[in-house]
Parts: sequence; C-alpha cells; structure tokens
Amino acid sequence: MTPRYIKRILFGLLIGSVTIISAQNNFGFAWKSQYTYALAPAAQAPSGITPVVSEPSAPGGAQKPDQAPPPLPEALSKRVAEYHIQVTLREDGKHLDGTQNVTWTNPGKKPVSELYFHLYPNAFQSPKTTFMTESGGKLRGDKATPAGQGHMELLSLQTESGASLLPRLQAIQPDDGNVHDFTLARLRLIEPVAPGESVTLKMGFEVKMPQVFARMGYYDDFVMAGQWFPKLAVYETAGTRGRVAEGWNVHQYHGNSEFYSDFGIYSVRISVPEAYTVAATGFQTKPAAAAENGYKSFQFYAEDVHDFAWAASPDFIYKEEAFSDKGVPGVRIKLYLDPAHADLSDRYMHAAKSALGSYAKWYGAYPYSTLSIVVPPAGAGGAGGMEYPTLVTAFSAEKTSPGYELERTVVHEIGHQYWYGMVASNEFEEAWLDEGFTSYAEDKVMEEAYGVSPNLRLEASYMTSPAPLKLASWEYSSHREYAENVYMRAKLVLLDIENKVGERMMAKVMRSYFQKYKFKHPTTGDFQRILENSTKAKWSDYFNQYIYGSQMADFSVELANTRSLSGQEKTMYESKVLIKRNGGVAGPIPIQFKFSDGTLISREWDGLDTHVQYTETSPYPLEWVMVDPQQANVLDNKLINNFMLAELPKETQIRWSLSAAKLVQGLLGLVGW
Repeated sequence: MTPRYIKRILFGLLIGSVTIISAQNNFGFAWKSQYTYALAPAAQAPSGITPVVSEPSAPGGAQKPDQAPPPLPEALSKRVAEYHIQVTLREDGKHLDGTQNVTWTNPGKKPVSELYFHLYPNAFQSPKTTFMTESGGKLRGDKATPAGQGHMELLSLQTESGASLLPRLQAIQPDDGNVHDFTLARLRLIEPVAPGESVTLKMGFEVKMPQVFARMGYYDDFVMAGQWFPKLAVYETAGTRGRVAEGWNVHQYHGNSEFYSDFGIYSVRISVPEAYTVAATGFQTKPAAAAENGYKSFQFYAEDVHDFAWAASPDFIYKEEAFSDKGVPGVRIKLYLDPAHADLSDRYMHAAKSALGSYAKWYGAYPYSTLSIVVPPAGAGGAGGMEYPTLVTAFSAEKTSPGYELERTVVHEIGHQYWYGMVASNEFEEAWLDEGFTSYAEDKVMEEAYGVSPNLRLEASYMTSPAPLKLASWEYSSHREYAENVYMRAKLVLLDIENKVGERMMAKVMRSYFQKYKFKHPTTGDFQRILENSTKAKWSDYFNQYIYGSQMADFSVELANTRSLSGQEKTMYESKVLIKRNGGVAGPIPIQFKFSDGTLISREWDGLDTHVQYTETSPYPLEWVMVDPQQANVLDNKLINNFMLAELPKETQIRWSLSAAKLVQGLLGLVGW
C-alpha cells in the first residue's frame, strides 16, 4: 500500500543548505511526492523508450472476456483454500449480498478442530473497534465520514449436509481483548479435519459498506470491494516462518495492519446493475450475462492467489493492451479509468509495462495472465494506492495533470504483486518484508524508466522515530512511526546492504529470495539466510542493530580546533578533531579535512568504537572537517552534525567571522519568501 505523508520540507532544506554551502557541495532540488515517501527531482522521461506492440482495445472501449490460459502442469502454491462465491451489489450501491462455499484442506500433520475467519468489514462497525480506536477513524489523510460505518453479518453457516454451525461461531480478540471488536471469529467444527483432508462450509453473508476511507467502500456510484467476504486465516505448518509447532496465525484488523492469507482458488460471480462495469482479481471467464431484473453478472476465476478484490462503476472507461517481455509471457493489462483521467491511459500503460518488465527481469516471472489497474474517482481517495492479487488501484483522479506521482503509484502497487502477492509475507507481523521491499524496488523502476531518483538524504532526515522493523503493525506507537519504519527506514536498510555488497550481489540476493520463497510466506530470518548464503558472510550484528533493533547510523563531528605551534622555524598548526558514533556500526566511515591553502586530506575510520580523535600537523590551519563527504551512508538521519568549521587561531578569526555572516545572510535569503 502507498502512504501519504506531509513533508517537513523547509527544515530539511535548511539543514541541506548548511551542509551544501559549508562544504561547497550540491544536493540538487528535492521533488516532493504527495503519495510516497520517496522524494526525487522532477525529470523528463528519457527518449528512446522502446514501444511495445499491443493488441487493440475492444471495440468502443467495451470490456471483453478473457480466454482461459492453458492449464498449468502443476499448482504454483499449496492451494489450501478454495472459494466459490456469488455476490450481488444492491441497487443502493452500499450493500453486498453474498453466498460462498469454501473448502479448506488441512496442510499440517495434526487434526484441526477449529477454523478462524477474518470478518474485516466489522472494523467499521462502531467507533470502539480496534481499527477505529487505533486509527482515529482516518487512514493516510482520509477520514471516516458520518456514513463511514459498515459491518458484515453472517446470515448462515452450514456444513455440506445442512447442519447449522452459527451457534459455534465466536468473536475473539487475541491481540487486545477489545470486546467491541468483531473482525476475527473462531469456529468450532463438529468433527476435526484430518491431515490432508478437507472440510467444506456453506455461508451466507451481508455487507454494509462504509463510505470509502480505508481501502474498501462506496463513493457515489463507485464501489471498491476489498476484504469484503469471510476469509479464512492462515494455518502455518511447522517450519513456516520459523514455527516450531503448527497452528493458526490469527490477528484482528488493526489501524496500521494490512493482510495475510493462504493461497487458493477463487471462482466468483459478481452481479451488478446493468450499467456497471466490473474489474476483479483473475480473469473473466465468459461475457457478462444480462438478467431480466436489470442486473448483469460477471464471472471471474483466479488460482494461486490469496485474496480476491473487485471494483465496479458505471463510469469506467475501459482500455486494454497485451504485453509480453522476458519473464512476462503474455499479460493483458486492463485499465478501468475514471473519465477525468481517460486521456492519461498511455501513461498508466507505460508505467505498468515498465514495472512488469523490470520486476520480471530482476526477480522472476509474472505467472498470471491479467493485470488490472483501477483509477477511483475524485473523492474516493481512500480506495486508491492499494494492491490485491492481479489488481491494483491507482490514486484517485483528484488532479487533471498529475506529476510523476501517477507513475510512481502504479509502479509501487505492481511491485506488491511480487512481495505481497507471490512471496506473501505476513503483513500483520512483518510488514517491512512487503512495504520496504516494494519501496526499494519502486525506486529502481522510477530511475530506470523515468530518470527520477530519490533524495535519500532528505528521506533519511525524516526518520525521527526509528523503531525495529520486525514489529507487529499495532506495536508501533502511531501510524507515522509505522510508515516511517516499514516503508522508509526499511528501504534505506536495503539500500545500505546494497552499498555494502554491491549492486550485482544485491540483485542476486533479491532474486534468490524471491525464487526460493515465492508462494511460501517467508520471514525476516529467511531473508537473512539468503543474504548470508549469497555473500558468504555473517549478518547477525547488522540485523540486530538495524532490523531487529532501531538503530540509525549517525556520525557527528564533536570537536574541531587548531592552534599555532611555538618554537618552530616555520609556523605550524596542530589541529585536533573528535568524531563520535551516535548510532549503529556502519562500516568504514570516510572523513575529510580541509586546510586554509585548499589542501584536502582524507581519512577512514572503521566506526567500531564510540569515538575517534585525529591530530593533524600542517603549515596551514584547518578550516573544516566533514564526515561522509560523499553522503554514502544512507542511514545517517542527522546530516547537520556531519560538518564543523574549525576553531581558528586569532589571526584568522576575523576573516572567518565575515564568512559566517555571509553564510547566515545567504540562508535567510533562501527562506525569506
């Protein structure tokens, strides 16, 4: 998911300006994104991008059914769950009426007597739910409206033989004991499910959707159905994510958390008023069928996915193109555009192709036959910037002429097809494995396809509340702290690892991790093992500091002075410099000294101790000292302490006082607008 963030740009620029002017370095101008943490300078897309030959859209922009791809020789995942769902959108556009037959196969080695279901729409049932109390009724700047309440009601729950199980269903709150939260339920079965055996349940349910502000809901006649059906939790076998004993992984819906589900098969029939067009996970198996009651039905199918989402609107403008590349044997990219962005279809397509082509080349093949992109209307921003299997949402059509935030959002959400969709990390407990990896990959696509680079120095300066990356999402003190860490600091940690091992080795690590753990729900420890096996080195100390711990890599100049040495035939100066490590160990740290004759001397400190002192003797006094002059340390979040002017001998103090006055005058000129 893509976050929104209010940038404290002025303070960042002031810090940057001090360092720039003092050290005579240029950072460039920061480009500000409303939607992601990545900052980059505005750039023109480079010329010479190779066009991709595409199939024409359906005549008149009409949505056409997919041809089912040839069956795969074997399943890509364990396919623990199988859903057959029928859902109808009521004429009011606010309610869903659904039935589902869900089959669960026990993947473990022990009999299982309980099933757990996520009932996510109940997060909006009252202001007292866990999601609402933790989020304050807002997400990414979108706030719940008076129409923001919603719920899910299970109307029936039966065995295949018709025995009712509703009396056996119980809401539970394992994370916080909140008796007002009904987003998770436990079902005691009549008979245990033996290892390798299956159980099928028949369920009827009703959903009252909220006015969209947190991923799902309605806005006018637009509908985003995400997390909308009773969904089985994940039963983890021994060894999965480091488990010693098999069992259920169950959590409530929290203000920060996203989702974690098992892979399976979905066959879903969606009935909507006949004016509507539907976008959904998977592929459409046959043409939409009209009924006498003014409704029409869309049938979709998906396999080896762990969720199913759909969107509907009578206003969608539909565009479609075919795309193939190395690792993308053939995908139909489908755009469901709000009319306000109909003229931007080429930009959406280019972003989607750039992302799919790059991710497939770097990490591995995209195995699905479709990829849908939904553009919500203005006012439905809460539905935007979200990922689902084979379907992503762009941000809402608020701007008529968006900048690169349009491409960046599409690139980011398609990146989730890999780290959320196929690798399928547990976003309840280890969100950084999805959001951080996606943010890291997103930046690389934006640089390669559009020449847009992030301002890493400014991004690091936003890290005001470092916290461990491997925390449950609800254990962060606020949404801001959650987002700073699992998006931004996680990305910076991956970049720091890349700087240490080199781009080629990091590319090998990322590809190996994806290839080994796709469809397998890995954990942080699995990524660490891949890194250690690839680099033939131990990374425990590093992970303990920056991943399991909350360290940044701040180094500061604490002291810099120079004095004349007496009793010398020629005037000599002795300069003393004290450098301090304020955070984690970050490998060799370069230090640069500049003397009044323009001489530059470089030193390198291993950074293992808490501090180091240098003494330099020279015919000229020291002017300044700077830690990390090339700004290679991406985890340094306090650049203002990287530089210090030396305390000069009295004969040069007047000259330096004038220089300092000019520096202050220049800074005031920068902010005096």
